[in-house]
Amino acid sequence: MSYEFDAIVIGSGITGGMAAKELTQRGMKVLVLERGRALEHQKGYKTEFVTPWDAPNRGALDRDEMARDYPVQSNQPFGQFQWSNKDYWVKDSENPYVQSKPYAWIRSSILGGRSTLWGRQVYRWSDLDFEANKRDGHGSDWPIRYKDIAPWYSKVEKYIGCSGENLGLAHFPDMELLPPMELTAPEKHLREVIRAKWPERYLTVGRTVNLTREHNGRGPCNYRNICSRGCSFGAYFSSLSATLPDAQKTGLLTVKTDTVVHRIVTDPKTGKASGVEVIDAATGKRRIYTSRIVFLNAGTEASVQILMQSADKRNPHGLGNKGEVLGRYICDHDNAAAFGVIPGMMDRYYYGRRANGIYMPRFRNLKGVRDEGIDFDRGYIMQGGSMRMGWADMAGDGDDFGADYKKRLANPGPWVVFLGGFIESLPRRENRITLDPTARDRFGLPQLRFDVARGENEEKMALDATQEAKKMLEAAGAQGVMSLRVGATPGVTVHVQGGARMGNDPMESVLNAHNQVHGVPNLFVTDGAAMASASNVNPSLTFMALTVRAVDYAVAQIKAGRL
Repeated sequence: MSYEFDAIVIGSGITGGMAAKELTQRGMKVLVLERGRALEHQKGYKTEFVTPWDAPNRGALDRDEMARDYPVQSNQPFGQFQWSNKDYWVKDSENPYVQSKPYAWIRSSILGGRSTLWGRQVYRWSDLDFEANKRDGHGSDWPIRYKDIAPWYSKVEKYIGCSGENLGLAHFPDMELLPPMELTAPEKHLREVIRAKWPERYLTVGRTVNLTREHNGRGPCNYRNICSRGCSFGAYFSSLSATLPDAQKTGLLTVKTDTVVHRIVTDPKTGKASGVEVIDAATGKRRIYTSRIVFLNAGTEASVQILMQSADKRNPHGLGNKGEVLGRYICDHDNAAAFGVIPGMMDRYYYGRRANGIYMPRFRNLKGVRDEGIDFDRGYIMQGGSMRMGWADMAGDGDDFGADYKKRLANPGPWVVFLGGFIESLPRRENRITLDPTARDRFGLPQLRFDVARGENEEKMALDATQEAKKMLEAAGAQGVMSLRVGATPGVTVHVQGGARMGNDPMESVLNAHNQVHGVPNLFVTDGAAMASASNVNPSLTFMALTVRAVDYAVAQIKAGRL
């Protein structure tokens, strides 16, 4: 058969961009299909240099517009959705889905996907994560271990540029790191107090893809903390700043935006993927692009949807769905936090606006079984940060007015410090997404139906994380410590994983150890859908390492004549 392309990559985000870069640099002619609109690095960041006083409505969002068009996207708890990047997210009003239980499907609408909008934290998983399913019986065993992915972590880290501090902990593996960003005065104080009182707990600066020095032609972070607008300096890693431009340099990349993928087309004789059927978002016209291999990187939920929509005679319930596990075992991260005011240090401030926070590796159940006195499985990590209160925080305080009032508001207020637990959700069969039998989207495709909920284990961890965060802050002298639950709705923390999990048994998994779909060996899935569990560690670095590993395997198989 004559193919138009050697490879088709569905999606242009963190993993799609990485797949395109790796495939083209290995001499393959690649087509990238992106559902969102085109966005050009640098020139496309229209709001990047808009000052606060020049922002529409001084940066306030239109409440009527949010309720009408962005009820899901605008309710993200960590401030990702802003006036400056509103057009980077999908309009919920145009992209409906069915919620059997409350679920926040966070989606972008641009080339580069959420790689322009992500929180940029990168960490390696350890065997504490890869062995967890086998050890405690939740979900099914991972087909790989840390040693299988460690060299691919290194390759990705050297390319994308990660800053941070190595601690030499087995459950928090060291990385290829650029110099770390500095902790603030109260963060250093908090670290010292915690180490003295809890020697097994380590507070460090976050490991982030915000560069602390020039790296691979991209400039260092300017400490503006407006990353979600897009960064013309390329000071953080994204598809637009790194992988797609590098793929373009090969002369082997074609990109199609505003292109909705309907299904992966398979050869009825061999069962292999032969191409992808798409819908032009502007005209509604359909066509099929053909290729030797396909990489599916549309994002966890969308990748599962495409696999389901690709059902054929060989695979009546969706590709790779022999055991009817496709769409099941959806898991993500819950979140519970505490914050308080640290007195003193009023003569200390910070340089610029550090686009990073603090991090504490997991300290619960480190042997893989429950610690004494702990009534939940697995564990959580802590992320947080600090800042000085500003005039907006203090305007309603006090009974002064006139000159005294102005003078007080002209000075920064006290330090606020917060800690939030990122809590692993267990992989459960009943947590699933399906194609709704009746509801359709504007392209005539089935809407996704979500039936995902938190469990008792997550609730217990959230309570423990809140209590421990409060204890640590109070030990550091924090006053007025309060707790906050911000991740109770599944999906809202964005770290959604599962649905097409890797495994050894085709009846219990959708993918094998090399991210190949069982029964469709030239179809690879390397985004969050591939994960067999969620860990409590930010997952993006693992997604990218799996992608590079799968590309290497796929190219080797092609050269050997097996694909």
